[in-house]
Amino acid sequence: MKSKKNSERTVQRDIKKLLQKGVYEEVFPCAAAGISIGIGKEKRKIITFFGNASLYPEKRKLKKNTCFDLASLTKPLATTMAILCLIKMRKIDVDETLSSLLEKKIKDEKKKITIKQLLGHCSGLPAHREYFQILKDIPVNERGAVVETLLLREELEYTPENRVIYSDLGFMLLGRIIEKKSGYPLDQFVKEMVLQPLNLEKNIFFNPLFDSSYSHKNKEFAATENCPWRKKILCGEVHDDNSYAMGGVAGHSGLFGDIESVTTYAGFVLDMWKGVATHPNIESRDLVNFLVRQQKTPGSCRTLGFDTTAKSGSSSGKYFSKKTIGHLGFSGTSLWIDPEKEVVVVLLSNRVHPSRENTKIVQFRPFFHDRALERIFFI
Repeated sequence: MKSKKNSERTVQRDIKKLLQKGVYEEVFPCAAAGISIGIGKEKRKIITFFGNASLYPEKRKLKKNTCFDLASLTKPLATTMAILCLIKMRKIDVDETLSSLLEKKIKDEKKKITIKQLLGHCSGLPAHREYFQILKDIPVNERGAVVETLLLREELEYTPENRVIYSDLGFMLLGRIIEKKSGYPLDQFVKEMVLQPLNLEKNIFFNPLFDSSYSHKNKEFAATENCPWRKKILCGEVHDDNSYAMGGVAGHSGLFGDIESVTTYAGFVLDMWKGVATHPNIESRDLVNFLVRQQKTPGSCRTLGFDTTAKSGSSSGKYFSKKTIGHLGFSGTSLWIDPEKEVVVVLLSNRVHPSRENTKIVQFRPFFHDRALERIFFI
């Protein structure tokens, strides 16, 4: 036991050196890394962090409990898991179409789009639209309905399942479907059905902008961008413009979390995948089916709700196995879960502070993951 602890301390020290390198080279102002090795009761967890949670308007040190804007990690950790809950509740089916799900007439090919296609980014919907430019002039309580209308008016860019385009719009639509089928706001459904059973709801959460009852003002947050149109440094306020305009709660972005909790959550997903843990509101077999790379769509490297490693040039580096799943977040976050090596690696940063123009993380991510796995497994 003593040698194992010593080894973990050594790995922790070496991982921290990687984070220090990232800070000194201005990849990000701060970063936190979480590594979970093994499954079930044999699991070992290593947490480390370094840097300043904020540079402007004043310097503020990163703490272990600092919450990061998880950005698109919202897609797998909130929206995908909420869909799995609705499947177990028999409220939806992965092959159900939009016309059935939204219970309204939908024109053209869009009416046949399915949950599976939205989760796999092969629905035909565009990648992104600046809806916030329209929504900022709409009363807050009407914005959800307006977004749904805008989404359903979009022209498809390709025939569904003919190709893959990573789409925020598809997950925005999934967020609306979850609310309609559950009868609850997305943030409340995720909190109660997904996170509370894992005792993670206090440290992984949406932070609604217009609802004081959900305020997390007592939390420590890593600052993000000096927003050009909100005219301030964002801190504890979702970075994504469309999510902000939707009140901070959306299917594609809006989740916040600290390194300990996100690592624990990702480790739980691995445990369910390996059959050593269960979730009361999610069927394990459904989760396992979701985590298989989709073969039907040409060129797809997606599972349902998660990404996978690329054959070359992957942000995950070169050592994760082919069955690995994960996801990236625009704000500088990522997670990778490898069922063969039984390892989870989470990297949270605020690389967009103070500007999103800093793209050094593109080179840093594979470097970090390669060095981390070399140290863990003595490759």
